[in-house]
Amino acid sequence: MKRHKVRKTFQEINQKIRDGKVVVVTAEEIIDIVKQNGPVEAARQIDVVTTGTFSPMCSSGAFINFGHSVPGIKASRVWLNNVPAYAAVAAVDCYIGATEPCEEDPLNKVHPGEFKYGGGHVIQDLVAGKTVHLKATAYGTDCYPNRNIEKDITLKKLPQATLCNPRNGYQNYNCAINFTDKTIYTYMGTLRPNVGTANYCSAGQLSPLMSDPYYRTIGIGTKIFLGGGQGFVAWHGTQHKPKVKRTKKGIPLTPAGTLWVMGDLKKMSPKWLVGVSIQGYGCSLAVGLGVPIPILNEEIVQYTAISDDEIFTQIVDYGRDYPHGIAKSYGTVSYGELKSGTIHVNGKDVPTVPLSSVVRAREIAETLKTWIQKGKFTLGEPQELLPSV
Repeated sequence: MKRHKVRKTFQEINQKIRDGKVVVVTAEEIIDIVKQNGPVEAARQIDVVTTGTFSPMCSSGAFINFGHSVPGIKASRVWLNNVPAYAAVAAVDCYIGATEPCEEDPLNKVHPGEFKYGGGHVIQDLVAGKTVHLKATAYGTDCYPNRNIEKDITLKKLPQATLCNPRNGYQNYNCAINFTDKTIYTYMGTLRPNVGTANYCSAGQLSPLMSDPYYRTIGIGTKIFLGGGQGFVAWHGTQHKPKVKRTKKGIPLTPAGTLWVMGDLKKMSPKWLVGVSIQGYGCSLAVGLGVPIPILNEEIVQYTAISDDEIFTQIVDYGRDYPHGIAKSYGTVSYGELKSGTIHVNGKDVPTVPLSSVVRAREIAETLKTWIQKGKFTLGEPQELLPSV
């Protein structure tokens, strides 16, 4: 086992938080601190590094209990503002998925479709305090004879509402380009023909899993910033794939780890849960997510000090290769280059388009930092770490 010159525990850091003595910096601030003082001294000085990301996260949704009617109903189909929800959970429980479009949406019949309203928009409306129309139908049973109910609901009056996102916080993702001679519409946004744009979706050095690439501090029970409130990591996310090629500093070169996260929807904000319409593709939900990284030793502080110039991703063609399952890279590019606004691909300068907001990511990291400094947020020690390499 590797010996560390600095050793801290979650309990010690939480006691510092309660005593008002904790030292917290963001994932951007720690970069210069480690450069100036070295990892050992930085680990002695700093207790927590905060991260943040804000971008569309399609694998998101909410479990909603809408309360029993009189007479009772065992709902088999449910709509919220005419957006279908999955009802095969229990009598008056349903799950509204972020990517579910409104029932009458023309989809891509007129291409590219606009996808003006869907599950992500319903979730944003609920957290904004707006009234949402619920409709439920059933086949009727002896204990639940009602076959049809309609009512207006608000988040405040719902018995329970839980944000439950099976895949958030992707650890790195592709840079998308389009080699075809026509504009295409993807979950990575609109891609202009003949490599006219390069789209990417990560907060880079602020992104949570970039600051803990081997998941040494993150797992089941980790407390996080989620949708403007406090949430938890419940499991590793779907498509969690830690065994990928990495740099010498542990940063994956392709999509890798993911988080399954949950939290009380009633304590969240429409600022940090925003319904998204992706032209020609579908609906989604932009999610605000931030993870505090406890500085347990100098190894962890070195991971948190990774910069955009040290984080690389693959350039992938979404025009021909990706739709046909062809795994091919057209080179690597750093997030420093992506954030500069232009990258060089196939001998030409290509403008870059971010789907992730660095401004919002920075605000999340700062908010989480303030919560911890004021003693409003303690660290959740994971009961089991995420699966690693």
